[in-house]
Amino acid sequence: MNLTIEEFLSLAQDKELFPIIDKVLSEKRLTSDDALKLFNSTDILTIGFLANYTAEKKNGKYAYFVINRQINPTNICVLDCKFCAFAQMDKNDPKAYEMSYEQILEKAKHAVENGASEVHIVGGLHPDWDFEKYLNIVSLIKKNLPSLHIKAFTAVEIDYFSKLSGLSYEEVLIKLKEAGLGSLPGGGAEIFSPDVRRIIAPKKLGYKKYLEIHKIAHKLGLHSTTTMLYGHVESYKDRVDHMEKIRQLQDETNGFTCFIPLAYQPENNDLPVSDHTTGIDDLKTIAVARLFLDNIPHIKAYWVMIGEKTAQIALNFGADDMDGTVMEEKIAHFAGAKSPTQQQKEKLIRLIKEAGKIPVERDTLYNHVRVYD
Repeated sequence: MNLTIEEFLSLAQDKELFPIIDKVLSEKRLTSDDALKLFNSTDILTIGFLANYTAEKKNGKYAYFVINRQINPTNICVLDCKFCAFAQMDKNDPKAYEMSYEQILEKAKHAVENGASEVHIVGGLHPDWDFEKYLNIVSLIKKNLPSLHIKAFTAVEIDYFSKLSGLSYEEVLIKLKEAGLGSLPGGGAEIFSPDVRRIIAPKKLGYKKYLEIHKIAHKLGLHSTTTMLYGHVESYKDRVDHMEKIRQLQDETNGFTCFIPLAYQPENNDLPVSDHTTGIDDLKTIAVARLFLDNIPHIKAYWVMIGEKTAQIALNFGADDMDGTVMEEKIAHFAGAKSPTQQQKEKLIRLIKEAGKIPVERDTLYNHVRVYD
């Protein structure tokens, strides 16, 4: 897609975007003010065109997916985040559950039998489980399924393990890595704004600790993804500030593999927000992320949160990853996600091809497993 600045300008309806177009084509870094201007613009097609141009310069026409499975060992949790419909503080609640080692291993074995290269483990902060319990989950899976990549435990969980064990973040991560941990998921970031966090998750660790934990993980050779929960009570400025802090850490560590915008799911929780995000907001958020986060290799259109149709369109708005088969998703669906709870590989390949992209089955670290050209 080799267009001149003049050709780009002829497509743009919003003249305020002209300086940004010039920067993108000149490969100059966008400022926070530029990102805010993009969010406030209604010229969604120009923004999407710029983002797709940038994505294809980074990754060609490749669009990635992974054969994976989510495992959520328990939804019993000591936190009471207002936006979360998954966690249960009361162990006696009919919706509360906790899995045995045998049940967790069985799900991991099922994943491998169905071609998975990755298992993604996150869950509640159980008041009765000690750090050894979580270590045993990792070591049990690794011992029985040594080829399976274990992506497990958000920064929120690492912080909790540190409190449980009296160990530092680094000591916790070293023990998990020795047990078989391969990488960290990026959940728990929500929105970094302290004012917003006081509303949606007052008991959850702040953004400084979140970034500190990921920084330590990167230093130890553990890559991670990173996320942003949007579409609740935050502002565009909050979103840009969130992404700026991620970009700063990536400049330092280069340890993030992917940025994942997570659309807020409004059902069955305590926030005064009743509507799902719109398609325009989803697409614009993905596009701005691709343009602003110039140092992060991949941007994910998480079909579980935004639906498979919007995720497919997002592949032409800056995204180059649709996540994967998942096999069993609980957290978003407890909050009212309307997408399927799992996805078939063949369907992902079809969605990607119809978007004009080349499907690539990947592993957790974006090594190519198979290209469907």
